[in-house]
This record gives sequence, structure tokens and C-alpha cells, in this order.
Amino acid sequence: MTKTTRDKLIDAMIDALQRKGLHGVGLNELLAAADAPKGSLYHHFPNGKTELAVAAIERVGQRAEQAFAALFERQSDPLDALTIWLQGALGQLQESAFERGCPLATVALESGPQDHEIRAALANAFTSIRQALQQQLQRHGYPQPEGLAALFVALYEGGLLQARVAGSSEPLKQAVATLLHLTRQHRTESPPA
Repeated sequence: MTKTTRDKLIDAMIDALQRKGLHGVGLNELLAAADAPKGSLYHHFPNGKTELAVAAIERVGQRAEQAFAALFERQSDPLDALTIWLQGALGQLQESAFERGCPLATVALESGPQDHEIRAALANAFTSIRQALQQQLQRHGYPQPEGLAALFVALYEGGLLQARVAGSSEPLKQAVATLLHLTRQHRTESPPA
């Protein structure tokens, strides 16, 4: 299937957000990465780079929801699905020589109070990711599914950040192993609801 110019621009922005953040990439670089003509950015995104970033953030959230749905469909235990998700993130980070982090976290760290559209898109993406995890944890009888979902997302974001800075996957590996162990242990010790 051939990608539209709009989709190419969104994908180029997602890649840039993972590697450089919103302020680290220029418009010419985005256009070159998307193999798009100069006028196409403002044709598809009249409000420029910010509107493109919001579309990229929304796409990341949609893709995460789709990936979770597929993972949870294939895995009977949500913790196994989460393990695969976290291992995939680690693999991507290692393959990129610790250059490509989460596009949501990168933008969140550099956004300020004046970035209303960006922050609203980020909040929506993080909420939908947490809700997708929460629903699966709840469906499988894990105690405190809302808190666990928030904890897994925080671990993912913080662990990727630490691994990226350290140039090592160990910070995320240790945190994942510990949280998975504690979650499984807590589930077996908690009485059924």
C-alpha cells in the first residue's frame, strides 16, 4: 500500500521525535525524510510543525493501542504480553545504538506550559495506553489494575530514558524483572475480588 504524503510526514515526525525531539528537528529535515515537496507540510498541516507533531503523537497512541490489542489477543496472561512489549522496546533501543527513545516521552520532557495542543495530545495518548493496559489487567483479575497500568507505563518511560542515557539496557531490564516478579507475587497473595 502506497503511503500518502501526509502519512509520510507523520512517520518522519515520529522518527524525529524518537531520535531528536520536537525542537531538535528542522522542517527541511522532516521534508527530506518524508521525501515530500516544500509546500506539502503547510498543505497538510496549515499550523505547521506543532500540528504535525500533534498528528504524530496521536498516531503513536493509536499504534500503541493496536499493538496492545494484538499482543493481548495472542497472550493469555497480560504480564506475558507486557514482557513482550517491553522487550520489543529494549530491542528497538539497542538496535538504534540507544538513539531512539519513546516519541511521547521525548516531547513531554521538552514541552512547556504554553504547548497546549502538544500536552493535550500527549495526555490523551498516555491515557489511552494506560486504559488499554488497565482493561487487560482487570479482565485477568490483577489487583489494582489502574495503578498497575500507570506503574507499567511509568516504568517503560523512565526505564527507556535511563537506558538511553546510560547506553545500556540494564536499567530497564532490572526494573522490568522486578516489577513483573512483584506483580505476579502480589496477584497470588491477594484474595480474589
